[in-house]
Amino acid sequence: MISEHDPGTRSLWIGTYPRPGADPGSGEGVFRVGLDTGTGALSGGGRVIALPAPSFLAAHPSGRTLYAVGETGTGSLAVLGTGGDGSLVARRTVSSGGSDPCHVVATADRVWVSNYGDGVAVTWPTDDDGLLAGAPESFGHHGAGPVPDRQAGPHAHSAHILRDDHATALVADLGTDELRTHRAAPDGSEGSEVAATFPPGAGPRHLVELPDGALLVAGELDCRLHLLVPDPGPQNLPRYRHADSFPITDATWGADDAPGFPSHLTLSSDGRHVHVGVRGPDVLAVLRLERLFAGWTAGHVADVQLGAGAWPRHHAVVASGAAGDAPGHDVVVVAAQNTGELISVLVDTASGDGEVVARLPLPVPPACVLVS
Repeated sequence: MISEHDPGTRSLWIGTYPRPGADPGSGEGVFRVGLDTGTGALSGGGRVIALPAPSFLAAHPSGRTLYAVGETGTGSLAVLGTGGDGSLVARRTVSSGGSDPCHVVATADRVWVSNYGDGVAVTWPTDDDGLLAGAPESFGHHGAGPVPDRQAGPHAHSAHILRDDHATALVADLGTDELRTHRAAPDGSEGSEVAATFPPGAGPRHLVELPDGALLVAGELDCRLHLLVPDPGPQNLPRYRHADSFPITDATWGADDAPGFPSHLTLSSDGRHVHVGVRGPDVLAVLRLERLFAGWTAGHVADVQLGAGAWPRHHAVVASGAAGDAPGHDVVVVAAQNTGELISVLVDTASGDGEVVARLPLPVPPACVLVS
């Protein structure tokens, strides 16, 4: 039983994939798990609602609506109502506007979906409860990169909403080595531009925004953390300049000692460290952030071993505060796709060192962790 009233317990929504080799809709859905923020212990793990391949989740700020993409060739976005008892009710399901949607993000008045298969980013306006309140706007793209099997065309992998402009999204395009800016405007004044370019073959996947507006972007194909800084000047939409890049991990894997494939990127609760899941070596890499006169730098401090075959697709950071047996740590809950489990990691907020403290197997592969 997950307690909603214990201040040391948080509830997590878990997005999932079908079992390997199974068709979408064959047992996966959105699951619910309890987390003890002091110890990192995990509990529960029951399916709340059945959905086909809900690989990424986002919550409306009201707390009354949850969004789930259906990562299939046809692509869908499910709009789910949340109940006080931890239940979910399907309110509406619409086309994602593209193929294989892999990411969704929501603000108070808008939701954005990134379609990996064809690179199309789509947005809908929402009402105060988070329900879709208008027609979608779509932003397509074209181009390719130098890695033939991964960059034959555009692949929108994630969208980041600017802090002060909810109508503008920065979309990381893995296929074209670009950051794209899209601005939604139902009056017809919308815009779309390339905001930044990356070194060829970087494969940008996911990003976080730093306090001064700089961006850190995980390159899935080059296993580096890329620093983008705002590029000032007269312009309609935000632009950025590639300023630097940093190795993400010391770990390698395979016969050729490959560096692995970064997935999700997060900041620690105090903003002093960056956590990156790296598939292949199957580690949670931790880097220390420092603001120098010339700009930001990120130095690798630890690789937390998650276990062979874990394939960490996504993770969420929960600050422990002063509660629990180990104050001064963040709890990072990792969705280990290939071993079919959630892995709880305690990361020391001072040193960046971490250790695995709990594992919870699920009946289907976890793909996304969302703190409710």
